[in-house]
Amino acid sequence: MQTSKSGSIGKLKSFYLDLKAFERRLTEYIHCLQPATGRWRMLLIVVSVCTATGAWNWLIDPETQKVSFFTSLWNHPFFTISCITLIGLFFAGIHKRVVAPSIIAARCRTVLAEYNMSCDDTGKLILKPRPHVQ
Repeated sequence: MQTSKSGSIGKLKSFYLDLKAFERRLTEYIHCLQPATGRWRMLLIVVSVCTATGAWNWLIDPETQKVSFFTSLWNHPFFTISCITLIGLFFAGIHKRVVAPSIIAARCRTVLAEYNMSCDDTGKLILKPRPHVQ
């Protein structure tokens, strides 16, 4: 009887250590994504502001209504270049890169839900109580 008790304690301790190792690795991975995510967000903000500023200048220019579309774009290179850059960034997947840590956390929550666990946006595990079976 004594050996089964110490065996179950050993299994419980091993389970606890595995959970802590998983949590530590998940938080480390999400934490490592944060600097790159911040840079991508700043780039997206700068290019978006440049595009909005260029669009405003393009729209308030009285010459825009008098010439063809392509001529008006040629006359406003700041708007044209920033707009092309913004479109290029979206084709390159910037919309996924700015939310990468959230995607990882959401996917982990989906998998962990089967084991009555969850995690927050930083990767910390949340243990949920077992459901009562009647």
